[in-house]
Amino acid sequence: MPGPGSVGERVRDLRLTRRMSQAQLAGHDLSDSYISLIESGKRTPTPAVLKLLAERLGCTPEYLSEGIEPEQRAHVEVLARHCELALHAGRADEALRGFDEVIDAEDNPELTLRARWGRARALEGLGRVDEAIAGFEELREIAERDAGRTSWLPSVIALTRCYHAVGDLGQAVSLGERALARLTELGLSTGPDLAEVARVLLLAHLDRADVERARTLTALLPDSSDVADAYFAASSRALEESALGDAIYLADQALSAAATRVRDTSKARLRVAGARALVRGDGEDNLRALDLFKTAAPDLAGDEAKSCVIESARALIQLGRLDEAVATLRAALQGVPRQLDPITVQAELVLAQAQLAQGDRDGALTVLRTTAAQLERLPATRHTASLSRELGDLFDAAGDGASATTAYRRALESVGLRPTQRTTQAFVDH
Repeated sequence: MPGPGSVGERVRDLRLTRRMSQAQLAGHDLSDSYISLIESGKRTPTPAVLKLLAERLGCTPEYLSEGIEPEQRAHVEVLARHCELALHAGRADEALRGFDEVIDAEDNPELTLRARWGRARALEGLGRVDEAIAGFEELREIAERDAGRTSWLPSVIALTRCYHAVGDLGQAVSLGERALARLTELGLSTGPDLAEVARVLLLAHLDRADVERARTLTALLPDSSDVADAYFAASSRALEESALGDAIYLADQALSAAATRVRDTSKARLRVAGARALVRGDGEDNLRALDLFKTAAPDLAGDEAKSCVIESARALIQLGRLDEAVATLRAALQGVPRQLDPITVQAELVLAQAQLAQGDRDGALTVLRTTAAQLERLPATRHTASLSRELGDLFDAAGDGASATTAYRRALESVGLRPTQRTTQAFVDH
């Protein structure tokens, strides 16, 4: 808990607890009259004096200045995070108790503000909507008084939802339209804020039998734009307007959306890695791999998405679903120019593998020779070495030993190894 009152009161209480006189606390560096002025609140000690007094009183300067020890502050900050996690998990009663404790214990304005926001959300979650409205209204007033630091958008959006919940449709519509106008000004066309405002407004207008206005709101259904990018653009626009509170809030929303996207991608990447480990196993393993690839695909983009498709085709080959594998790869390559990139090369190698499995040796060799020419033009890396080795295996399977030898040599050279004459001859003899 914070120490009592002001800096002076904490100095006095600690001095008396330690049975020190003002002269003893002053020592040779300060005067006892100066200590008296500090304790009466008529003087504010400098950081250097605070440090000196803290050493003599056996506490930290932070305790004297703020009334809370660093360890206590860290405990409160962790508690606040735990409350937010409880709220997200639907344990609103637990969150409410914790937020009350944070508000009682903390004198940091920013953390207290976060706790008050969490408390209002917890009250809403418990169905105590009138109390939640009172909390959100206080937060809205704070934001409107200090718009340079705090955005009123989150509190107004929450109030729109709460007023609708208690049946005050006029207030819900008024606040919702205000929030919607601001989001529109900022060019935000997607994201949870727009979705929530549009949803509640639509329902409120339907409750008021204003079907025409409700229909117009359907045009505001969030589009498929990237949420993080949309919030970033809106934050940039707010910054240009010098609306710093909105800019900070929208930037935080962009970071949250980007973090969610990263988390989704990390799960998808793990699924792909796990699926790759299962490919070439038995039928059940390949079926499981195929399911993992399909689950991962929506959360991947660019080369990672292409690689996921290619690897899923491998699983199809192992399952004997050759026509489906070929169709999958041709769809992945359709409309894609013959690029000098490892992903396209990988797709063509797997396509050749499927063609060989179908018995289409000539078609496979045509693809392999095109791919070999592409590989020759790619930089020498461990990745291209792996591709060259796979190319050699496929040439060998297709009965073209000379091309296989060339591909194996390229694989060695890509990792900085050059075969000796004896090794080269062994390849040729083979």
